[in-house]
Amino acid sequence: MNFRHVKLSELNYDLEAETTEKGRVYKTPGGNLYPSITTVLSAYNKKAIYEWRQRVGEEVANKISAKASGRGTKLHNTVEQYLLNEMSDMKLQTMMPDIKEMFFDIRKIIDETVGDIYGIETPLYSDKLKLAGRCDCIAEWNGELSIVDWKTANKSKEKRNIENYFMQASAYAEMFEERTGRPINQIVIAIAVESEGTQLFVETKEKYLANLQKYIDNYHNL
Repeated sequence: MNFRHVKLSELNYDLEAETTEKGRVYKTPGGNLYPSITTVLSAYNKKAIYEWRQRVGEEVANKISAKASGRGTKLHNTVEQYLLNEMSDMKLQTMMPDIKEMFFDIRKIIDETVGDIYGIETPLYSDKLKLAGRCDCIAEWNGELSIVDWKTANKSKEKRNIENYFMQASAYAEMFEERTGRPINQIVIAIAVESEGTQLFVETKEKYLANLQKYIDNYHNL
């Protein structure tokens, strides 16, 4: 599979990241400091995460979190290399079995759905929302320009428990339109679940913009 990449001159900039007491912020080309979308949404499920850590204990929780983070980073980098047409047979042969299994499963979906790619790990920001971040993938998904986010999980997720994923992707859609003038309505969340295959959620951003604004307001009111 060889993907076609479309370069947009409007996205020819980078964002400088800084860590503050309120979380990660990005410095825009205009000199504004905007919080990352992940920082703004960090309050989502915070209570449930705290209760889980109390239940299993800090040591176990830290081990599970570290394993999940490492697995997510490895799969994310593998998918990125594949979309950038940089995946070699050698890299496939040296891949850890668990990552290879998840990648092969998600690759089948990618090959069937992804068309032209407009950005990988693209820095985006919005002066309207006063937000910034880096988007996993901006691409045609079944022919429609979409925001695509790759996630990993130990077990399948219920849609009602991952609204933060949809809000994050919706924020990227708004940022992209503001920067380029090209509207994106479709958001795609693909979750590679260990030993279970890939969960796929295809949504529209309108359902999540109101709640996104609430999290933005809460962040600035703290």
